[in-house]
Amino acid sequence: MIVFKGVSKKYPPNVYALKDATLHIKPGEFVSIVGQSGVGKTTMAKLITAEQSPTKGKIIIGGWDISRIKNRAKPILRRQIGVIYQDFKLLPRKTVYENIAFALQVSGFPRSKIVKIVPQVVKIVGLEEKEERFPKQLSGGEKQRVAIARALAHRPKVLVADEPTGNLDTVNTNEIVDLLLKINGFGTTVVLVTHNREVVNGLKKRVVTLEEGEVVSDQAHGKYMI
Repeated sequence: MIVFKGVSKKYPPNVYALKDATLHIKPGEFVSIVGQSGVGKTTMAKLITAEQSPTKGKIIIGGWDISRIKNRAKPILRRQIGVIYQDFKLLPRKTVYENIAFALQVSGFPRSKIVKIVPQVVKIVGLEEKEERFPKQLSGGEKQRVAIARALAHRPKVLVADEPTGNLDTVNTNEIVDLLLKINGFGTTVVLVTHNREVVNGLKKRVVTLEEGEVVSDQAHGKYMI
């Protein structure tokens, strides 16, 4: 599903965010990418979504080599990959329903499909009674649920969650993690980028540890050891 073959990412003048990273994530896996700040976790996430391109090496998503992907092909790739961020990135003047629907509108989905898809993903994240609320009327955990619903609207094969609980308290963090596990249970591959030790250790899933841009550990049922 996701393959990194000797991937390096260098920023000017001579700073390596990733060094010769090799990784294979199978379809349906739940993988945590961990490490301290600045070790390359977010860079790895951005390479998966083609927000950035590698300096060296190959990245293959679902059999598709995206290492030098053309700009015109990026929207096709991103329909297969949902992304969740720490800061939610919701549109403040749109309701829950409208935030999710807008993501489909800009991708060219017809209204007939949008009116079917939006209620489905709203139900998955448990916000059925809050479709007409605006972001300012939601808690942090609820905002992240909207962001997850929006990411799921395209029915992606891969969900990349970049520090999705960074702005949340313990209760909301646990609820979001449970939701990610639920989504993984549907067969979606989940890549969780985090520095939250408690979350990772509670999952008992595969853990890939980065240190100074290098993959230093890859455990099938690992812990955050650093």
